[in-house]
Amino acid sequence: MTTSAKRPTGLARVLPILDWGRRYDARTFTSDLVAAVIVTIMLIPQSLAYALLAGLPPVVGLYASILPLVAYAIFGTSRALAVGPVAVISLLTAAAVSEVATPGTAEYVVAAAALALMSGFMLVLLGVFRLGFIANLLSHPVISGFITASGLIIAASQLKHILGVQAGGHTLVEVGASLLAALPQTNPWTLAIGVAATVFLFWVRSGLKPALRRLGLSDYAAGLVARGGPVIAVAASILAVVALDLQEKGVAVVGAIPAGLPPLSLPMVETSLFLSLLAPALLISVIGFVESVSVAQTLAAKRRQSIVPNQELIGLGAANVVSGFSGGYPVTGGFARSVVNFDAGAETPAAGAYTALGIALASLFLTPLLHHLPIATLAATIVVAVLSLVDLGALKRAWTYSRHDFAPMLATIVVTLGFGVEAGIVTGVVLSIALLLWRTSRPHIAVVGQVPGTEHFRNVKRHAVVTDERVLSLRIDESLHFANARATEEFVLEEVAARPALAHVVLQCTAINEIDMSALESLELIMHRLDAQGIALHLSEVKGPVTDRLARSRFLEHLTGRVFLTQHQAMLALSPTLTRAATRGESAAA
Repeated sequence: MTTSAKRPTGLARVLPILDWGRRYDARTFTSDLVAAVIVTIMLIPQSLAYALLAGLPPVVGLYASILPLVAYAIFGTSRALAVGPVAVISLLTAAAVSEVATPGTAEYVVAAAALALMSGFMLVLLGVFRLGFIANLLSHPVISGFITASGLIIAASQLKHILGVQAGGHTLVEVGASLLAALPQTNPWTLAIGVAATVFLFWVRSGLKPALRRLGLSDYAAGLVARGGPVIAVAASILAVVALDLQEKGVAVVGAIPAGLPPLSLPMVETSLFLSLLAPALLISVIGFVESVSVAQTLAAKRRQSIVPNQELIGLGAANVVSGFSGGYPVTGGFARSVVNFDAGAETPAAGAYTALGIALASLFLTPLLHHLPIATLAATIVVAVLSLVDLGALKRAWTYSRHDFAPMLATIVVTLGFGVEAGIVTGVVLSIALLLWRTSRPHIAVVGQVPGTEHFRNVKRHAVVTDERVLSLRIDESLHFANARATEEFVLEEVAARPALAHVVLQCTAINEIDMSALESLELIMHRLDAQGIALHLSEVKGPVTDRLARSRFLEHLTGRVFLTQHQAMLALSPTLTRAATRGESAAA
């Protein structure tokens, strides 16, 4: 199963498991099972840590890592995506639910489950109605800036657990001020565990595998042990707490985790709670889908496979719906886990179902062993995971490449850090759309001339070209619509006014894919004004669908000039002597 099969049809389009399940064999089962074991080892501490980040009891993280994975295995199309709790969605959950319930209460847990349920239904509806394009409103600079800022806030918010102090806040400013005030109450034993775990986990990411290779382990075995680094940190810190009786010295531990499988129930949501969570649920849905589908597409491309974005909406939606029914909270595809799943050899979504089985067994039999797990260790796990997402260098790259991309990225980071995650993402989206509208209202139009010795036409400002003072050739590099129609009209008329000897204007329409009614009226106005000056308007290289629409409007019947197949044909007809000389490469004066 190294390449994707042809696109499934019928019921298999809705239930992709019916497609890949027909070709499932013993070799694929072995590959999926090995990957599931590795991801399970990685997911147990992560699910506990991310539930902590969301302000929920640790067991909720385990619940969100069981049935959602099974649901995605049935409905999802990615062969390697590992669904479950992730840092950014956990942060968004905490921000949303803390507005309607107090952390640590039963109402808070119910609200988080309701948020997952609402997000899931929204994703399913988006998939059913094929509205995945909504995610395109989140540009890469906005997503990059949001993840960077969220990573910084998440890392800062976990410092209270590493220091062993009480602190809070939803923005970097609030968290920083709270930490500074609480700094004198730092618990040295908690700090020792937190710092040791953080340093160890950072070293595991880059240093453990080479060290194991030097000791003689194979590359595969060394990689397997390295991926279990968080489990090593968990086990070591538990032993330290028990051996040194650190709980009596003020080290906070996870405490009793209920053993058993997730409870199946419908979270009771009042109308007021539903309305309060509506906007956050939509935001979590879109951000979760963007993160998930980006990872899925990247991994699928590496194996020459493909995913179906709208079906991914349904798969991710189903995962969130069952998470809400089983006492969990919103989930999505995680980048780090998915890469591990991919590298470990997962070949089908069944690997996720096997991972769910592993988490279920852990929930049944291993939870008593986690009683003495220091919260500082879970905080260190989160810090190490989210700091890998922080990419401040993206600001420099965006500034170098495009100021229009730099602005929303910077605004997203600044507003997220200063005012919170929801305000940051909304600011980035609004600014991106505003800049897009501003750019489209200023279309790029170039005066073009013929490159000597060729039949090509290029911008007179960039190339040494041949022109005719009686013919003005303009290349319009965008579709024409209401936002840029007036700017196009003004540009053409200004260029015409500067050329007293002009007899012809040719609009080269190579890049025009559509002309709406506002732009059509502008073209008609341009034609009438040129005609009043004795100047003919011509079109060249008009695409078929655009020609069809113009024909239905009767614009072409009243056109004062002609429609040419190519720009070269237009110039041959309007300036034959000059154009033939330019084609032969002979010297010609403009």
